[in-house]
Amino acid sequence: MKYWVLESGSKGNCSVVESNGQFLIIDCGGSKKYLESCFESIGLNYLDALALLVTHEHSDHIKQINMFKDLRVYAPCEILSLNNEVLIEAFEEFEVGCFKVMPIPLSHDTEKTVGYMIYDGEEIISIITDTGYLSHECQEMIANSTYYIFESNYDTEMLMNSSRPAYLKYRIISDDGHMSNDYSSKVLSYLIGNNTKEIVLAHISQECNTPELALSSLITTLESNNIDPEKYRIHVAEQFGMYKGGQ
Repeated sequence: MKYWVLESGSKGNCSVVESNGQFLIIDCGGSKKYLESCFESIGLNYLDALALLVTHEHSDHIKQINMFKDLRVYAPCEILSLNNEVLIEAFEEFEVGCFKVMPIPLSHDTEKTVGYMIYDGEEIISIITDTGYLSHECQEMIANSTYYIFESNYDTEMLMNSSRPAYLKYRIISDDGHMSNDYSSKVLSYLIGNNTKEIVLAHISQECNTPELALSSLITTLESNNIDPEKYRIHVAEQFGMYKGGQ
């Protein structure tokens, strides 16, 4: 399995998972020009994808949905003007080509938000962003994945000292908001196992976080739990800056 994080953050999100000559696209925010240039750079025609998987209806995840309207689209909610949409439910696994896909229920300020655990027969990638917390049931389900694309959205001190209005701060730190560096690091320290190879910290706030703070939080937490961070490839995704992971 290999994968690309094409963009990650409040201005747009899109990832690609490829195995056995087949690939899936996860979310499609950002600009059409940027996404087209990304697919050209990685040498994939996005219209050849098996499917588009949508996590939820916020614009930074579906803004360019019309680019992919000819693909089969799997989503937890109805998206207007799509004729080929398949509505999915959390914990109900489905197959697309060589992939088995398990939707993971998340807690965000939409009617339904999911992450995805994707299995190609050999390796598993778990993609978890846009959630205020991750239940123990979900943690157990995605534990010991090979790869993680995992939200580490904000540094609490930076957020609370920011100029953002109070209602927005409390929305972000609520159970329906996003995961902080500290919380994300604690969950990841439980999740990673002998099969884990790589962690990508994702959806980093450009105003209330830094890549250095997110990375430092994870490394410190792993070390405090007697886990050697050197055993894993750890990367922090950029808002606009592609990252290739996997084999």
